[in-house]
Amino acid sequence: MTTLPAPSLGHLERLSDDVGIIEHARYSQPRGDVGYCTDDAGRLLAVACGLAADPAAHRLAAVALRFLSRAHDGGTGFRLRLGPDRRWRDDPPSDDATGRALFGLGTAAASAPWPEVRDVARNLFGRAAGFRSPYPRATAYAALGAVAVLGVAPKDHSATELLADAAAVLPRARGDPEWPWPEPRLSYANAVIPEALIAVGDALGEHEIFQAGLALLGWLCAVERRSSWFSFTPVGGRGPGDHKPAFDQQPIEAWSLASACDRALVVTGELHWGREVLRAADWFCGANDLGAVMFDAKTGGGYDGLGASRANRNEGAESTLAFVATMREARLALRWVQAHASSLASASSRRGTDATAAPTWRSAAP
Repeated sequence: MTTLPAPSLGHLERLSDDVGIIEHARYSQPRGDVGYCTDDAGRLLAVACGLAADPAAHRLAAVALRFLSRAHDGGTGFRLRLGPDRRWRDDPPSDDATGRALFGLGTAAASAPWPEVRDVARNLFGRAAGFRSPYPRATAYAALGAVAVLGVAPKDHSATELLADAAAVLPRARGDPEWPWPEPRLSYANAVIPEALIAVGDALGEHEIFQAGLALLGWLCAVERRSSWFSFTPVGGRGPGDHKPAFDQQPIEAWSLASACDRALVVTGELHWGREVLRAADWFCGANDLGAVMFDAKTGGGYDGLGASRANRNEGAESTLAFVATMREARLALRWVQAHASSLASASSRRGTDATAAPTWRSAAP
């Protein structure tokens, strides 16, 4: 494993103004002509709360929260895009944007160290938590937000109901051992589905859901790997029989996989999940199909994708959020392993086995 770059909110601050986070960049320069996206605001809120010690964290969290408040349609949906003229586009409320908004709001409600951010996020989450979607990724992101809320408010009614309904509809593995994935093709942010199953199963004490998520995540880690590195699903998706490598690979796949494996590490204590987190982080550092570094060391921005011959060196919002968050996930995984190394070694010695081989089922904080 290479030395992990320190996650910084510096480039995300460069992309943000008083309205929100600008969606696209040309190299490191924000493209103010394209406007803003609610998906990025939800994710920015979560990332800023996770890096609260960064000097830019409070301002970015406040900007993201104001944007989400403005994007809220008054019911259970969120508008998708705000143009550079500061007017909402005609797009209908977006399920994916709503799911990611609830993810960010739930994360902030649970972990923001700033009371005004925490309280507004909790209120807005409650107002929109009646959201239900037929789309698994939207449901998965919303469920992760609800899990976060229940971690600090176990009797929260809206989060409890959202979680119960998500448990009933989140897809499980199919019966085909060659392609157990619950969709015909892998597409986008794939690991959020098994992460949601793991989180929901753990929160509700539903062992079957929990184990289904772990099994699906293990399969995904294997199918996304090529040699010792990850060769992620490209923009066009990946189906049975598709060859690797394929391009353009997106940084969101590294983030979603790192997040899911970090959660699996914490709730099972199995160290191999930590290794997968670090493998995802190493993808940004050159352990990928081209050996290309996928971030800008000067700005702290993440590159927009891995093409067939080179990296796309534009540093847009989603890619930078993915880079920063993945580096944070990798550091959390390392910290968890270091904190638990002695107890894991002791347990292994008592059993006379490898501590990584014996799963447990529990909740723990990193």
